Parts: sequence; structure tokens; C-alpha cells
Amino acid sequence: MDSEPQRPRVGCGAAILDDRGRLLLVKRVKNPEADHWGVPGGKLDWGEAARTCAEREIREELGITIRAGRVLAVTDMVAEDYHWVAITYAADAFEGAPAIQEAHALRDWGWFALDALPSPLTAATRDAVAALGLKAP
Repeated sequence: MDSEPQRPRVGCGAAILDDRGRLLLVKRVKNPEADHWGVPGGKLDWGEAARTCAEREIREELGITIRAGRVLAVTDMVAEDYHWVAITYAADAFEGAPAIQEAHALRDWGWFALDALPSPLTAATRDAVAALGLKAP
């Protein structure tokens, strides 16, 4: 019996800035990029629009509601054991106070000044920060 061919996976997230210009980042539990800080988001479901995915995943993970705006970055993450394409949106607005809703996926979260981001950052977050016109650590 033939096994299914491997296919890339798609992740969708958003760069969320508060009224002080700080970026909301989460610390990942799972691979790829476990223990890296990144913009919140998650896996695209079959039949789901990417923008809707970013909004849903952030609501599920952190309990906040966002409105995904323009695409900031599309990041290819290809390695021997994984292949992801990450789409990062700029959040046009958000409501609520972040709190970890999925401890199996997130270890921590925080608001970070753009000139004092934690390390290491996920590849998608580095690309999003660059798209915002900043240099990632």
C-alpha cells in the first residue's frame, strides 16, 4: 500500500501591537521552533481562509479577538523533518486581555518593546519584524 506523499503545512498568525507599540509574543511548546518566541497563530484547517485561521487561532490560544489586516510576511520553513509556510498578518485591532488558553501549545506570553524583543524568535516573527521596518535580534 502506498503511503500518502508528504505535503507542506500552513500556519497563520498575526503581529499584534498594543497602544504603547509593544508586540505580543508567545513562547512555543511544540516543534518546529519549540522554546522560541513568536507571533501567536496556528495551523490552517481544510477549507478555512488564512485570515480566518489567524483570527481563530489567536482567539483559541489567548482568548483575545483580533481583526487581521494586511499580510506582513510569508515565510518558508523547510528542513529535513518539516515543511511549513507561515503567513503573518498585521492585526488592525484587538479586544481582550491575553491569557494562555492552550497550555499544550504555549508556555508563556508577553508584550515586548520592538527594540527589546526576546530571543530566540521564530523565523516568521523575524520576517514580520523586518516587514515592520525593524531589525530582529
